[in-house]
Amino acid sequence: MSVFPTDFLWGGAIAANQAEGAHLAGGKGLTTVDMIPYGENRMPVKLGLREQVSLDADEYYPSHDAIDFYHHYKDDIALLAEMGFKVFRTSIAWARIFPKGDELEPNAEGIAFYQSMFEECKKHGIEPLVTLCHFDVPMHLVNEYGSWRNRKMIGFFEHYARTCFEAFDGLVKYWLTFNEINILLHSPFSGAGLLFKEGENKEQVKYQAAHHELVASALVTKIAHEVNPENQVGCMLAGGNFYPYSCKPEDVMMALQKDRENLFFIDVQARGYYPSYAQRVFREKGICLDIHEEDAEILKHTVDFISFSYYASRCASADMNNGNTSEANVVKSIKNPHLAASDWGWVIDPLGLRITMNTLYDRYQKPLFIVENGLGAKDVIEADGDINDDYRIDYLRAHIEVMGEAIEDGIPLMGYTPWGCIDLVAASTGEMSKRYGFIHVDRDDKGKGTLTRTRKKSFYWYKKVIASNGGDLA
Repeated sequence: MSVFPTDFLWGGAIAANQAEGAHLAGGKGLTTVDMIPYGENRMPVKLGLREQVSLDADEYYPSHDAIDFYHHYKDDIALLAEMGFKVFRTSIAWARIFPKGDELEPNAEGIAFYQSMFEECKKHGIEPLVTLCHFDVPMHLVNEYGSWRNRKMIGFFEHYARTCFEAFDGLVKYWLTFNEINILLHSPFSGAGLLFKEGENKEQVKYQAAHHELVASALVTKIAHEVNPENQVGCMLAGGNFYPYSCKPEDVMMALQKDRENLFFIDVQARGYYPSYAQRVFREKGICLDIHEEDAEILKHTVDFISFSYYASRCASADMNNGNTSEANVVKSIKNPHLAASDWGWVIDPLGLRITMNTLYDRYQKPLFIVENGLGAKDVIEADGDINDDYRIDYLRAHIEVMGEAIEDGIPLMGYTPWGCIDLVAASTGEMSKRYGFIHVDRDDKGKGTLTRTRKKSFYWYKKVIASNGGDLA
């Protein structure tokens, strides 16, 4: 007997900026992701350490073409339907709807594209789960206003979100406001379009931007419910608990502080007010937020559910800032000696997913939705054309098993959308060779290839998982 609810939403996830390509097609404007190159300059640009506000002819930008989902979405959605998807998580590229971000009228071609895509999902009985901002701020808003450091962004985002809620009413009822909102602390340009001026307090800028995003998130949550009471809105966390590296009390305290650093955002979005520990953090970092009188009331419009990504757990120690942290991810962590790691250094910890789920539900008592999970790996095409990705199946099986355990723990879990269900550009490295999908896309790290889609072994395995509602994981 399956422990998964009968209405459990099995599916997969992609993001516009990593899949659509067609970066200027249909009137779309340039976004922050369009500025992030492949290669040695990628991480400095993502972190806001290297200013990149115009394109360089000598650089290769993977997002510009990606896997051309923009022109392949009907065939791709048919493949997802073949697997039996109940839900498909994707994002709307803000700059397809408002190319500059501050226009009064939306781009009709952008509206028409997403309308057609969501209708295609509905035709196959698939519910879209749509992220409004998945790491792609229109570049005009960065250059003209300084992105989320500027309070005017709240109004621009409100107008964009309302446009989407109204244009796609009846087609989309599951919404996420900001993807991995906590990442703006770790990767400021890719996370929130932030660039820094020499000598300024970067923590002040980041947390002021965070405040603006939190107010915007609450405001559009309110609007979504007004446009259609059936709409459900979630927040989205880059999840994964920090373990103390040892039982030294100092290590335990550091793990608590690192968890709070990430959960701060969800504390506000799920509870409707700033957590008690925030004031000390702000004081010690020299942060003085500009909070308007009306903000406290706006923040009370909390999300309906908590969504999160889970790829790995993390480790923290009191001396973790002494050059001893792994560079495998922008969220710094000490390597856990008890866990194996992927080819890219991300530890593999299925039990950590259950721990994370229990932490989130104990803290918020809201339904959970796992909207990213998966193994980035190099796939080999055999002589007969098969792709035998048993390592991916093993990874996903182990995580689905602990999801079942968490449901038995009493946690209401809405659904599961493994990341990169179709191979796409990796956000971390810009590589195509870091593959997550059930469906292989013939494209390499330099953008060469036929774009042919091929079903992997995991495609057929996941189809069986969905058909059995998680009862058959063999």
